[in-house]
Amino acid sequence: MNYKPILIIAGEPNSIFLEIFFKSTKKLNIKHPLILIASIRLIKLQMKKLKINRKIKTLNLKNFLDKKLDNRSINVLNVEYKTNHPFEKISSKSNMYIADCFNIAFKILKKYKINKLINGPIVKKNFFNRKYLGVTEFISEKFKVKKNAMLIYNKKLSVCPVTTHLPISSVAKKIDKKVIAEKVLLINEFYIKRFKIKPKIAVLGLNPHCESIKKFNEDEKIIKPTIKFLKNKKIKVYGPYPADTIFLKKNRKKFDVILGMYHDQVLTPIKTLFEYDAINITLGLPFLRVSPDHGPNEKMMGKNKSNPLSLINSLLFLDKN
Repeated sequence: MNYKPILIIAGEPNSIFLEIFFKSTKKLNIKHPLILIASIRLIKLQMKKLKINRKIKTLNLKNFLDKKLDNRSINVLNVEYKTNHPFEKISSKSNMYIADCFNIAFKILKKYKINKLINGPIVKKNFFNRKYLGVTEFISEKFKVKKNAMLIYNKKLSVCPVTTHLPISSVAKKIDKKVIAEKVLLINEFYIKRFKIKPKIAVLGLNPHCESIKKFNEDEKIIKPTIKFLKNKKIKVYGPYPADTIFLKKNRKKFDVILGMYHDQVLTPIKTLFEYDAINITLGLPFLRVSPDHGPNEKMMGKNKSNPLSLINSLLFLDKN
């Protein structure tokens, strides 16, 4: 049986991503061929620094769909990156390289109907320069997708923030019935399609204890009516719940997904509970986009001590789905 490849964008060149890629793919038995979109020059420099010996197979846009492609070698679509050092200080120098990697991946996804993508971490303030909140929004725009959601997935419990990388002062302005309903419906559709279950979804309040000293209480005026609307559509959605107690063991075990109003409201507890054992899935795209739940981690570059678990989980998830 021939399997379509999984595309992997290496992301920020000065990061731990290639290290965890080498570790993740050394022993994993992945059925789908893995195609890394990255600089061969950089790969060789980092392998030398990390004392890793792997064969590299150079691909081009004519042979990357070769039926004989497997994972015995590192399959690479080369993207030029001028450097003589395995690791440099993170800066905007890498912006053009990262953009080239994404552009190649986007062309392949559109032309060849490849449906699995992983991207390594990038430094958002450098690469996006405030144009996009994150990779979720960036990829969504490139594929003209207006409804998306960022699901931090673990088979025991997943979370989704309604707003992503917004400053706290901007969160309340972006909370409305439409955006909350969109996220819940995307989550429900994803779980039904991928796991054949209707998920139980807990929705958190915006304010501490779902209370407010102001006349306008978002929990009463926006979140509660939205939950009622979704319940009428036979969605298993409940709340709003106070964020300070929902992640207690006796509470969280009742749900498959917890939807929060802002980024750290749900990402802080999920990372505390599962550390690297979670992956970031973008819902709403015409393909499966997954990224390991870690950043560039500049302090750990070149030490060969980074935990590959999140990338391993990303690869295994795409290999099965």
